[in-house]
Amino acid sequence: MKPVISIIIPSYRRPALLARCIAALRDQRFPRNLYEIIVVSDGPDASTAAIASSFPGRPLVRYHALRQKRGPAAARNAGWQMAEGRLILFTDDDCIPARFWIDAFWNAWCRHLSGPVAFTGQVLVPCPPVPTDYEKNISWLEQAEFVTANCACTKTALQLVEGFDEAFTLAWREDSDLQFRLLQQGIPIRFIQQAVVTHPVRKAVWGISLKEQKKTMYNALLYKKHPYLFRTRIKRHPFWNYYGMTLLAFLGLLSAVAGLIHVVILAFSGWFVLLIAFIAKRLKGTSHSLDHVAEMVITSILIPFLAVYWTLYGSYKFKTRLL
Repeated sequence: MKPVISIIIPSYRRPALLARCIAALRDQRFPRNLYEIIVVSDGPDASTAAIASSFPGRPLVRYHALRQKRGPAAARNAGWQMAEGRLILFTDDDCIPARFWIDAFWNAWCRHLSGPVAFTGQVLVPCPPVPTDYEKNISWLEQAEFVTANCACTKTALQLVEGFDEAFTLAWREDSDLQFRLLQQGIPIRFIQQAVVTHPVRKAVWGISLKEQKKTMYNALLYKKHPYLFRTRIKRHPFWNYYGMTLLAFLGLLSAVAGLIHVVILAFSGWFVLLIAFIAKRLKGTSHSLDHVAEMVITSILIPFLAVYWTLYGSYKFKTRLL
């Protein structure tokens, strides 16, 4: 029988995580002959291809690789466009869908069946009682309105909004962009609490927050496309503390070159006060181990400069004005 549901998983060089995700999807209570799994590699990758081909039988696991690395948005587009199902489910390779995940979306769709519609489910992020800053940040997925780790759209809905915007080449804001375009097209988005996906937090390298700042440039693209929704649903105000710390630091350095000692003292005093407040905010409710505290201190010094740089770079790249 032709599958009625297609599940799209973008992946790239994470074979162990992908294998765990596919195993969970093959353990669903939904009839195996009525859904397919489509793995799309973000560029040629032998390890991803090997994992996808290691699951014979039903449900069918199909594999497709992009010719070059273009980001998860492009990978998801390739997946849903080749899908046979009328209802398209999205998850990520580092997620574990619950056994009733497909059933929950299927039942919700059967109750609707009146046109284009989208669904979003519940994301669970297991964290230790005292998390790291990185774990705490990932846990915010539990409160997100619409994330590609756990959502579903009818194929007609995706066709109406033309899928994901492939200008988002990193895993950042492409899901919010899809959500906003669905809303603007008047396509309803239903929250299905029973559609549960667990998103374990992977062990992060030291200083991961510095690398994460690059994603900030895509805030500018989202803001350019949806200024009102960006300000009301994503970020109401700019990171004024980042701009304040950056400006004070440069003022202090320039004043030192000019020999204006009083200005140097005032500028770096202000910078230091903002820095301490930033470190305290990141350490609140998180681990106070020596290694984690040291990481918070060092990365907190650098994050404002990187965040401001990538925000301004994104504003230039996407020709908009985002602070």
